[in-house]
Amino acid sequence: MPTLGYVQRVYEFLRKHPTWVDSFWAVVLLAVCAVWIAADHSPSPAARVAAVPVSLALAAVVALRRRAPEKMLLLAIGTGAAQLVLDVQAPNPGDAAMLVIIYTCASNGARWSSRLALTAGLLATPLAMVRWPPHEEGSTIWTTLLQTFFLTVIFALAWVVGDRLRTRRAYYAQLEERAERLHREREAQSKAAVAAERARIARELHDVVAHNVSVMVVQADGAAYVLDVAPDQAKQALSTISSTGRQALAEMRRLLGLLRAGDDAGGEYVPQPGVDQLADLIDQVRGAGLPVRFEVAGQARPLSSGVELTAYRIVQEALTNVRKHGGDGASASVMLGFGDAALDLLIEDDGRGGRDGLYEQGGRDGLGQGLIGMRERIGMVGGTLNAGPRPEGGFRISAVLPLTAAGK
Repeated sequence: MPTLGYVQRVYEFLRKHPTWVDSFWAVVLLAVCAVWIAADHSPSPAARVAAVPVSLALAAVVALRRRAPEKMLLLAIGTGAAQLVLDVQAPNPGDAAMLVIIYTCASNGARWSSRLALTAGLLATPLAMVRWPPHEEGSTIWTTLLQTFFLTVIFALAWVVGDRLRTRRAYYAQLEERAERLHREREAQSKAAVAAERARIARELHDVVAHNVSVMVVQADGAAYVLDVAPDQAKQALSTISSTGRQALAEMRRLLGLLRAGDDAGGEYVPQPGVDQLADLIDQVRGAGLPVRFEVAGQARPLSSGVELTAYRIVQEALTNVRKHGGDGASASVMLGFGDAALDLLIEDDGRGGRDGLYEQGGRDGLGQGLIGMRERIGMVGGTLNAGPRPEGGFRISAVLPLTAAGK
């Protein structure tokens, strides 16, 4: 297909150099005007001489119409006026340039040039008919009016086609701009969603690592202390470390599964913990050496997964903080209340507590999420959180989570 490739290259060249195409048609128009002048259509020698610069000007209008449409429109109007004054009788083949420049200004020119082009087109034929009325035998006023009407319609149609093309281009430009804006908005939303997901996974990692590793450290310290004097207690502590480590690995595996988006191989997932697992969590904390009183009030019912996970993580974080900041001999209480419209959580301890800022920062290591993570979690389900030191000592965390039936 060498021929097709050559034609394609020629087309691309002409598309990138529209002035060359216009110049070609200007030469063709100039040749037709030369034939018209040679045929001696002018009523006088002076008019015949004047037809030469008129034809040259109209050819220039066609050649430069896309490079300077407004200037070429003014040149075409000036040339038409010169035709009227110098009696370069119409129809002149070069007058086709007027149709071309009207179309060009309507499609590409400034708004004022488009309106001026329409006005000039509507006046061109009536002025020509007045200047050079038809003298053919049988011509009447009605035939003259009909001829004027049809010629004027041709000029008007040239403007309508050009204006419609302008409107269509503007419409497509608006669609492209809207598509680009939507693309930018989608990118921004995607980035925000990624950031939110990363923050959520960070909270999950904090809750899993802070709680389970804290239990394992306490049990390991206890096992080392009683290893020689109470081997059975050391064995029990090591068993707790083992089970806690397995639980931490299971939850870590679930979080890693969340990060494998689009992985067809999938991964091993475990259900997210909820209110039903609070008893196991508290038993684990008790086994780590922190006495915890657990009470449930109201009629338990299925909850949405978001509320279930939030309640579990709030209790887990609060008890972890008690172990970290409560000191020796501290104890805690967890109260879970099912109300008509909300789930109430109250976690209190009688330890020495800590400053609000310490909890906000997630501990002395500064690496946790602390109360910041709690507030973020509760805010996601539309709940409220109150936290602070108790007057009689220790710390209190109170949370209210709106109840939503599971599956809604």
